[in-house]
Amino acid sequence: MATEEIKAPCIRKRFMRQLSYMSDTRRTPRPNESEIKLLRCLWHAPRLSAREIHDATSGGTKWGYTTTRKVLDRMEEKGLVKVKMVHGLKTYAAAQPKLSMLALLIKDFAHNVLDASAPLPVAAFAQSKFISADEIEQLEKLIQELDPESSGHG
Repeated sequence: MATEEIKAPCIRKRFMRQLSYMSDTRRTPRPNESEIKLLRCLWHAPRLSAREIHDATSGGTKWGYTTTRKVLDRMEEKGLVKVKMVHGLKTYAAAQPKLSMLALLIKDFAHNVLDASAPLPVAAFAQSKFISADEIEQLEKLIQELDPESSGHG
């Protein structure tokens, strides 16, 4: 009985914290800068363990393993990663495909930072090492789907 009483407020608090991480009416969570560093790694590999993610990103983040694990735990709470046990090992995969997340972030940046009514032209990303030419075309379509009013602009 006492455990159920303790558990309910923790679950409620976790749910409310998860809601607070989401920025629009569709409730798609947005990653912060630290989480994007780990997502970039996950977008290149379908499923990785925390150790594999840490080893792949530690050169750029300079984090200890426990910090990487803590960020992954927070990402799991937010719904940014999908967790699956594989051979007794907790593994992680990005919950959203790279281009879908980039389209959301670009739309948010254009609206919230630049106060622009139309999304940024994807040509701005032509020199990116992170997005191929084919992906730029797909990204443009995704951005237009998110903001149908801007079709034909940019």
